[in-house]
Amino acid sequence: MPTDSFQQKVLQIVKQIPPGKVTTYGHIAACLGNKRSARMVGWVLNSKKYNRDIPAHRVVNRKGLLTGKMHFEGSNLMQELLESEGINVVNNQVVDLEKHLWNPAETL
Repeated sequence: MPTDSFQQKVLQIVKQIPPGKVTTYGHIAACLGNKRSARMVGWVLNSKKYNRDIPAHRVVNRKGLLTGKMHFEGSNLMQELLESEGINVVNNQVVDLEKHLWNPAETL
């Protein structure tokens, strides 16, 4: 189980993802110094109810899949939020992931 400190660090990174960009669980984990903790990043985000202050909809898996979408109200809210920011999603996957990818390690 992730520690409170780890959770706080994950949430601080997620809050900084710019609109129109996405990042991956793995990029967040790598920014925190442990690529292998990507699953723990997912646990942190999935334990939180949808909150506009924490743009968890901008976090996808390494292939751009919306693997966390079931944790949002309604079946398409995650996709709708991404599309409202100009990110095209087809079959639950971000189209042109590299174009929209934000790497927190390069910015923070």
